[in-house]
Amino acid sequence: MDQKKDLTGSEKSKIVRYLAEGCSSLKIAKLLKRDHRTIKRFIQNSRQGRKKRVEKPRRKITAHELRKVKRAAAKMPLATSLAIFQSCNITGVPKSTRCAILRDMAKVRKAERRPPLNKTHKLKRQDWAKKYLKTDFSKVLWTDEMRVSLDGPDGWARGWIGKGQRAPVRLRCQQGGGGVLVWAGIIKDELVGPFRVEDGVKLNSQSYCQFLEDTFFKQWYRKKSASFKKNMIFMQDNAPSHASKYSTAWLARKGIKEEKLMTWPPCSPDLNPIENLWSIIKCELYKEGKQYTSLNSVWEAVVAAARNVDGEQIKTLTESMDGRLLSVLAKKGGYIGR
Repeated sequence: MDQKKDLTGSEKSKIVRYLAEGCSSLKIAKLLKRDHRTIKRFIQNSRQGRKKRVEKPRRKITAHELRKVKRAAAKMPLATSLAIFQSCNITGVPKSTRCAILRDMAKVRKAERRPPLNKTHKLKRQDWAKKYLKTDFSKVLWTDEMRVSLDGPDGWARGWIGKGQRAPVRLRCQQGGGGVLVWAGIIKDELVGPFRVEDGVKLNSQSYCQFLEDTFFKQWYRKKSASFKKNMIFMQDNAPSHASKYSTAWLARKGIKEEKLMTWPPCSPDLNPIENLWSIIKCELYKEGKQYTSLNSVWEAVVAAARNVDGEQIKTLTESMDGRLLSVLAKKGGYIGR
């Protein structure tokens, strides 16, 4: 008789049924063709049951201590619950209680990734805000590029899973799996593009200008009236391919120069409303942990998500610029919330 093998789930069920029928442990061992000692051990362990949990007295938190915790949480962003409570000299509080208390006054967040702002950056942001404070932003074309990957940004694949269900498998692309570079623009309540940068093309000054010629100018700009072209202001950030002498001279030959080409302050993605459009599109692309198996499929998803963005949403973004400029001045050039 086999003594080494553990009892299977079906064997355990049979033992319980045989015991209910009044069979002895010896008879059950013969029926299941298992060692008698294995059967006896299972019966004894089942009868012992689980040890009763001893409830430890919980530490009570006073109203004064709650106020101290709230102040500490505000002063220590991204700190652990233990570090926050230790800074208040509150000990003996279990983790579950600490987290329950903090959930009423705070949220678990990741640190936001932003380029650092030094004194010069802040001054230039303030100068930019003062310069364009009286601008009619309905005439500004806000442009930018976005790279989309097959498996989405890190940390976007979390969500609630029902009890008894297994989490879906996430595909991992070897060597990053590549991605698609997308260019688009927004003006007033209109979306320009999106246009796809050819796979494998690195955007330097020459390839960037050629890309604009083949997409933006040929497919959109040339269809506009002379009065529209006269009043439109073209915005682009300070990426090397955008701000180079070659690109600036090329745009000037296209009639986009001087006041028609917006100057842009350094390290200022928070001031560009199209960044919010990218967030809307990415939320749609990767909702419910969605992944893609080819570059063409992710590009088709980008086009579909962009079509779902209506004119009112775009208008809300472009009309937010007056408030953004005032926020920059109020914060003395510091970062603003998007």
